[in-house]
Amino acid sequence: MEGRSIFRKEVLENQKIQWLGKALLVSGYPSWLIGVLSALFFFILLSGIIFGQYTRRIEVDGEIISRQQAITLFSPQQGLITRAFTQAGERVKKNDPIYEIDVSRTTSDGKVSQRGAEAIHQQLFLTDQIIDKIAQNKQTSLNSLRQQLTKYREAYAKSQQLVSSASHGLQDMKKSMGNYDEYLRRGLINKEQFTNQRYLFYQQQSSWQSLNTQLIQESLQIINIETEIATKAADFDNQSAEFAVKRSELQRQLAEVNASGTLIITAPEDGSVENMVYTVGQMTSAGDSLAQLMPGGIPEFQLVLWLPDISVPYVSSGDRVNLRYEAYPFEKFGQFPGKIHSVSQIPASVKELSMYSSIAPANPGAPCQAYYKTLVTLNSERFTHPDKTLSWSNGMKAKTTLFLEKRPLYQWILSPYYDIRRSLKGPVDD
Repeated sequence: MEGRSIFRKEVLENQKIQWLGKALLVSGYPSWLIGVLSALFFFILLSGIIFGQYTRRIEVDGEIISRQQAITLFSPQQGLITRAFTQAGERVKKNDPIYEIDVSRTTSDGKVSQRGAEAIHQQLFLTDQIIDKIAQNKQTSLNSLRQQLTKYREAYAKSQQLVSSASHGLQDMKKSMGNYDEYLRRGLINKEQFTNQRYLFYQQQSSWQSLNTQLIQESLQIINIETEIATKAADFDNQSAEFAVKRSELQRQLAEVNASGTLIITAPEDGSVENMVYTVGQMTSAGDSLAQLMPGGIPEFQLVLWLPDISVPYVSSGDRVNLRYEAYPFEKFGQFPGKIHSVSQIPASVKELSMYSSIAPANPGAPCQAYYKTLVTLNSERFTHPDKTLSWSNGMKAKTTLFLEKRPLYQWILSPYYDIRRSLKGPVDD
């Protein structure tokens, strides 16, 4: 009796097949409809795989730079900042002083550069006195010679008048001598009168020769004085030039001494001072960055990228890119358009890469990869969001999406097959 139930078997089977709730029984979909929908699904899927295309893309980090690059001023040697001529944000012109650095050495007698500068200043003072004295002597000597020249010219003019007058008198007496010959033949005068007249003629001729000789001597004296004036002036000029050369040499030595004592850091271009690193009283070392200067004018910003070698063949000038800035999150500001301006065909050097913070330094153990400098033109210099004008600035980081090769979807799906096929091939013929 232990294996038998107190209920009938039919009752138990009936309880198992009873519904505990209400159920709605519907008839199934027709098989032809299911077949059509399945075929349509596979048709759409295959059409998308065959005719659909996908563009491979990569993301590259970059940073904004301006065409007018910031100029960094460095300390040429170790020294002490003794004076700052400007402040950050101020406008400066070319060659305006920015810093004064004391680089002098000090001994028991004081600063070496200061003592040397004082000695050179004394030599310059004496040299200037000598040059002034030479100029005074030149003026005095030339004035004296010019006075002599004036007097000789006056005497020469008078002598010319006397010679001219004597010449006319001599000509008259010569004509008179001819008349006296005629008078002697006619017997109008005696021999003694003729002899006296001849004596007077020769006496007049001797006087004319003396005056003419004096005139020639005065002419030669004038020439000698003019020559002496030119010679004296040249001598004084040579002396003055010699001391001027000495003065220039002393000025060069003074500049070297001043450079060994005090350096003036000046602005190489017009612009605004963006950063003043050191303050008065701080020590600097050779090569330290002292200040940064942004050249004047409206800045033109560009984005600099460093493309890996695997992407360079697919990027060219004029390609469009999408930009996302760290300062302006794309969740709020969206993406910004850009256009490739230029792509370098030569890999960037390690030194050039180290000048930018957007490229991560390579690990010492990692294989070296080539990077190519790429410049991206921004569509605008600023934008408004929503009612505030925002702009770019140097050093701003950005992520750039570059669109590379475009292929049909089936080629991307079959990429592993292409890899296997390539690995199984033998040597490639030319």
